Amino acid sequence: MKNPLGLLLPENQTDKENILKHLNENTYLITVGDRTTEKMIKYDLIPSLQIVDGIEKREKREPPKLANATEITVDNPASEITSQSIDLIKKAFSMESPVRILVNGEEDLLVLPVCVYAPENSVVMYGQPNEGLVIVKITSEIRNKAQSLLDLME
Repeated sequence: MKNPLGLLLPENQTDKENILKHLNENTYLITVGDRTTEKMIKYDLIPSLQIVDGIEKREKREPPKLANATEITVDNPASEITSQSIDLIKKAFSMESPVRILVNGEEDLLVLPVCVYAPENSVVMYGQPNEGLVIVKITSEIRNKAQSLLDLME
């Protein structure tokens, strides 16, 4: 995941105003990563689906606070995408939002199945360490790219 799947918003431009330019009224917002999730909550842009692991840059941390999210937990070891994770992501899209998937292990690669299965009007956001925020508008092109990367991992 060294190359961003979408637009890379440099760290110094990741303010609410710039982020809002990439969202519309009906956007289904998905965040992958603790810091990204925390930032959106702080901006009052509550992600419909949040995938966090309580770790940032290899350091343990408190997952972002959000009172009314439905929390579900899944095991997903580092550098892997388990079939349980994929099934849970698919299920999360049919649940009442906000939904938070708390990952035991690592959530980074779960961006791929999220991009494959996300609803039509989705925007996925995740952090690119030391660079900024990646904003991915879900299109059939993005779905195909994410699916190809997933297939390579099997």
